[in-house]
Amino acid sequence: MAIDYTVIVVYLAGMLAMGWWGMRRAKSKSDFLVAGRRLGPAMYSGTMAAIVLGGASTIGGVGLGYQYGLSGAWMVFTIGLGLLALSVFFSARIARLKVYTVSEMLDLRYGGRAGVISGVVMWAYTLMLAVTSTIAYATIFDVLFDMNRTLAIIIGGSIVVAYSTLGGMWSITLTDMVQFVVKTVGVLLLLLPIAVIKAGGFSEMKAKLPTEYFDPLGIGGETIFTYVLIYTFGMLIGQDIWQRVFTARSDTTAKWGGTVAGTYCLVYALAGAVIGTAAKVLYPTLPSADTAFATIVKDELPVGVRGLVLAAALAAVMSTSSGALIACATVANNDIWAKLRGAVRPRGDDHDEVKGNRVFILVMGIAVICTAIALNNVVEALTVAYNLLVGGLLVPILGGLLWKRGTVHGALASVVVGGLAVVGLMATYGILANEPVYYGLLSSLAAYVIVSLATPATDPAVLAAWRERLAGRGADAEAEAEPAAVVA
Repeated sequence: MAIDYTVIVVYLAGMLAMGWWGMRRAKSKSDFLVAGRRLGPAMYSGTMAAIVLGGASTIGGVGLGYQYGLSGAWMVFTIGLGLLALSVFFSARIARLKVYTVSEMLDLRYGGRAGVISGVVMWAYTLMLAVTSTIAYATIFDVLFDMNRTLAIIIGGSIVVAYSTLGGMWSITLTDMVQFVVKTVGVLLLLLPIAVIKAGGFSEMKAKLPTEYFDPLGIGGETIFTYVLIYTFGMLIGQDIWQRVFTARSDTTAKWGGTVAGTYCLVYALAGAVIGTAAKVLYPTLPSADTAFATIVKDELPVGVRGLVLAAALAAVMSTSSGALIACATVANNDIWAKLRGAVRPRGDDHDEVKGNRVFILVMGIAVICTAIALNNVVEALTVAYNLLVGGLLVPILGGLLWKRGTVHGALASVVVGGLAVVGLMATYGILANEPVYYGLLSSLAAYVIVSLATPATDPAVLAAWRERLAGRGADAEAEAEPAAVVA
């Protein structure tokens, strides 16, 4: 195991070095939060794929393959579909807005009064997403070092907080590119073929497993539909995803780079399901499907390769964790604290925005680590996050992009009614039930349409300014205020 340990230690040290290097590039708010809005297609595609394919997609995807066979790919597959839909239909318009958060977009579209409430909902979502990613460190470090759960979360979380705090989005972008390469080599090029060979090939796998393991719809139609609602639509509106769209240097980069990343996700989904199916042949009686990934890596891979594949799993967790962390801090600072500060401090009060965002990442990172230590159920925490996101924010965000008759009152009603409905239904039916997101989304849509039609239309001047921003005009002030964001 000494070689495996060395691979992991070198990898973790490299992440910290990337953080230090990124700190030297983060000279402005734009640099720190959105990498200066100047990522090209290759780097944009790699970092976008890295953030959406986290620990749930890797460890959880293999676990679903172990439990359901090839149809276990549907969870990650719907993530890829969501990323493809975002990239093809919405990313160009989103990139042209030149904002930092989803709530800023809502303020622009509806006239400046929808951001605070939506910011609170988005902050809760990004916080829980970061927490669930951080909890996954316990699984990986337990396999590597037989480490105590709390210590594993502290070590893994501290490394992510350190490089994210140092360089912001530049550090996260650089580390995500490394993590993308490590995941591609470790999971697709090494673990996938080795797992299939160890299981005796596809013919042997088919001979030893029930036929439903090879049924594309074996996981169940209702489950697939729920995945689409939660993950496909969740990809369209999450701050962690939008913040990566904001890093693209052009709307063309956002569209085609995201399409490549979404296609990669579809391949990754199938790979995870096949690995899990192979693990079912090799270890038919594991106590938990979630241990399939760690078991096959620990028992079937040679020394050195095992360390690289575990580094790939660690990369998957870190990429999602760091992306969710900077999204959480950005929303907390720009959408919540900035509004409160504006109410109690003079408008012209000077402050260092890079330093302020760095402090918020550090504070949010500590909160994430503490929450991760206190929570045990990753699936429930992730379900709460996505239910709130989709039930509360999907309708006003997509409505703002697609329906000009939507009003600020309709948006606020949609967020409040949808959010409360989701929370109430989770308390009634249970956190993991399908009803909360179904009925929460319907109630949010009904409130949005009814209240929008019952209230005066949005001010034409607001809509005119909105159309200017969608066309890529009207955001020149940002470039003038931040000369450091000019393309290097």
